[in-house]
Amino acid sequence: MPSNNINIKSVAVIGAGVMGAQLAALFANKGIRSYLYDITTDTATLGKDRLKIIKPPPLEQPENIELIQACGLEEDIHKIKKVDWIIEAVPEKIETKIEVFNKISPFIHKGAILSSNTSGITLNELIRNLSENLKSRFLITHFFNPPRYMKLLEIVKNEQTSLEVYNSLTSFCSSRLTKGIVPAKDSPNFIGNRVGIFSLMSAIKLSIVKNIKIEEVDFLTGAICGRPKSATFRTADIIGLDTLESVAMTTFDKSKDDESIEVFKPPSIIKILIKNNYLGQKSSSGFYRKNDNGEIQVFNPEKNEYQHIQKLDLGMNQNIIDNENISDRLNAIMNLDNKYGDFLWHSISDMLLYCANRVPEITCEPINIDNAMKWGFGWQFGPFELWQMLGLDKTVIRMQEDKKNIPNWIRDKVLKKELTFF
Repeated sequence: MPSNNINIKSVAVIGAGVMGAQLAALFANKGIRSYLYDITTDTATLGKDRLKIIKPPPLEQPENIELIQACGLEEDIHKIKKVDWIIEAVPEKIETKIEVFNKISPFIHKGAILSSNTSGITLNELIRNLSENLKSRFLITHFFNPPRYMKLLEIVKNEQTSLEVYNSLTSFCSSRLTKGIVPAKDSPNFIGNRVGIFSLMSAIKLSIVKNIKIEEVDFLTGAICGRPKSATFRTADIIGLDTLESVAMTTFDKSKDDESIEVFKPPSIIKILIKNNYLGQKSSSGFYRKNDNGEIQVFNPEKNEYQHIQKLDLGMNQNIIDNENISDRLNAIMNLDNKYGDFLWHSISDMLLYCANRVPEITCEPINIDNAMKWGFGWQFGPFELWQMLGLDKTVIRMQEDKKNIPNWIRDKVLKKELTFF
């Protein structure tokens, strides 16, 4: 069994797709040899070679690719016996993952760790065919894409997981791979995707109700909110609309006790775009696209066509936008007496309440939600950090005026005048 000073000398990554190949590159950058597996050696080689052209570059130095060996699952399966950590990174289909585990299990040595890079399938679903011994060495290690650049690593265990294995791997990933570790409970989509996809889907649906244009939403939910410039709709394009729909439906299908479950049901605009194969960045068209002249256009759902982005006029004083204090800036916008202030207030307040309702379902510690959103989605401030800055007491009063449901633990904090989370 691994010690707390576990030394991963070599790894096997099963699945040479975009994510699997980049995981192999992540280890190569740290001087760790990896065996990159796919159905055949040829497909694994294609995945390895793709590392030379992916942007941003997965390899810190071009020569690091020499630490990656392309392998076929049939002819090279015996090499799995050599490695200290096996990471499964095949497509998000539970049957495919279990088939892989069944195939490789006999070749995993008794001290090795097995993990899945699933973005949302629960650990309990994945381990059902594993031996009791292997269950104790199985974890979910959800790296965020692209793994060289994204700090977040969600690690999930259950009651059968060896604490020694969990602590050893957590320590290794933090120190050697320099990852920000967020311990997540074994719930659908874990923490980052659960909150991140809610935030996206909620803003998209709210924009339809409030009649806010796509480009207006992205202005309001991007840098002005302390989030990446990709904001809402551009982020959806980067994720891929088919992927967004799939991840959202994982929560919708498996989290029936979620009070906001209907938010995860994709609206018609996403279904229309997917039907037309407008999947976002990977198909060059989604909510946005570039025309033949290189000009960015935005999808108009009413006309079912792309059009040029018009100059935005949201009725805001430039001094509000330029205010470097995010609390003052957001409070000023949310208090505007127009549909934009109303949209931003409901978008942020609904997100804050959603996060509060996820404690203790997805984690017992608000800091884990904050770190997941900062490290995995590039938010400048986590939800609870932002709530604290906006003023817990005054935001709760406004939520109550809007007849929003406040979780009991938040009500108690306000009554006790405990107005900070950290």
